[in-house]
Amino acid sequence: MSSQEEDGTAEPGHNTAGPSTSSSTENDKITGDIITVTIGATVPTGFEHTAAEEVNEKIGVDARISKDRGRIYFPITTDKLYQVHLLRSVDNLFVVVEEYDHYQFKESKEETLMEMQQLASKLPWTNALEVWKLNGALKKKKGYRKGGNGTKVKPNSEATDAAIADTEQQEPPQAASAAESPTKAESTADTETSTQDSEETAPEAKPIKFRVTCNRAGDKHSFSSNEAARDFGGAVQEYFLWKADMTKFDIEVLLNIHNEEVVIGIALTEESLHRRNISHFGPTTLRSTLCYGMLRLCKPQASDVILDPMCGTGAIPLEGAIEFNSSFYVAGDNNDMAVNRTVNNICHIQKRRAIKGSASGLPIDTVRWDLCNLPIRTGSVDIIITDMPFGKRMGSRKKNWDLYPSCLREMARVCTPGSGKAVLLTQDKKCLAKAISRMGGLWRKLHTVWVNVGGLHAGVYLLKRTGAVFVPNRENSIELCSSYC
Repeated sequence: MSSQEEDGTAEPGHNTAGPSTSSSTENDKITGDIITVTIGATVPTGFEHTAAEEVNEKIGVDARISKDRGRIYFPITTDKLYQVHLLRSVDNLFVVVEEYDHYQFKESKEETLMEMQQLASKLPWTNALEVWKLNGALKKKKGYRKGGNGTKVKPNSEATDAAIADTEQQEPPQAASAAESPTKAESTADTETSTQDSEETAPEAKPIKFRVTCNRAGDKHSFSSNEAARDFGGAVQEYFLWKADMTKFDIEVLLNIHNEEVVIGIALTEESLHRRNISHFGPTTLRSTLCYGMLRLCKPQASDVILDPMCGTGAIPLEGAIEFNSSFYVAGDNNDMAVNRTVNNICHIQKRRAIKGSASGLPIDTVRWDLCNLPIRTGSVDIIITDMPFGKRMGSRKKNWDLYPSCLREMARVCTPGSGKAVLLTQDKKCLAKAISRMGGLWRKLHTVWVNVGGLHAGVYLLKRTGAVFVPNRENSIELCSSYC
């Protein structure tokens, strides 16, 4: 089984194989053909409240933010299941089989793992499997999953893949399956022709393939993610007689453990929804879900002019042009390859929209420029939103000390005094703080959201353009700006 672990303790009650309280499936009920279930979603760390707001706006239900950062939960009926795939702030989706707020783990590893094996046969799988089937009918099959959709773990986590069980665990169900059909084998030996005919008319049902992915956070557990995935997965296999497959699986069972919180679910996404816009990737392409969170932070209004002066692959303006299409977006970069990637990504989206029969035009334009000498009129931009060079894969920390002040000054020039805003993503926090302090009151920091970007602890800074008058003829360090990439 696949396992992802971070480093949590706990003593299950005798009846329920571990849980002391259960919170989700008590609310799962069937009304006619409509099933009410709890949906779990992984979201960019730091933007949980943004995702909860979107769920409330678009689906009309209240979302609960998990104790484990980067996850939210909300109820939904199956007649609205398609709406969860339209959410822009979520990476992966799963339907909750059962949830335990305070799962009391046994003290010894052996007792805990044995209890997990027993838990598999006691869970209320029916509703979740029905939702999984319905979800499969709602979206096109994209072939087998390439590595599944396991949730990305935090940077300090330990992530490993382990088989559902060793050969001894996998063989018994197969052996049992073979033992159950001796009559059929004898019949085949006696009448080969009739068997071939029956196979043509009534082919055997294809066995369901599955894997278990364990995401574990906490340092007080007596077991590893590998061991939990292996033993729980072996019990699931024995209970359903499914076949284990780590890559070409039909069902991914999720075992999420965060300290005392345990959530069992079934994945509804084959790959992360953050890959939706980009076909031509660069070295530091942002996830579309993170771009959406940044855009919501600055609250774009109709007719706003929104600028990304370091657009890279165009992930931010593309997400904005699709979701907040009443504004106009200008994407620019000083690197020819970056501009070409942005143009190609825009064309890809336009072609996809044309095939679906929707309007293919997007309110976005692309320009090659020097970000410290922008060809834009002073005070004409409402919002600036960009991913600043971290000084790791792009640029360097040393260059950032000159680049950031020059960029912020040019941004202050083009941004509307008194009402303009900037949303800047960077991991170089000290450099940005120093650069803001050197702006002479042109920018005021309103809010910071701490996020995880590729394992790096970064900040999304919301800045307000003050009414201070921009004074030209300061040093702009144009050469440094031109060489940031």
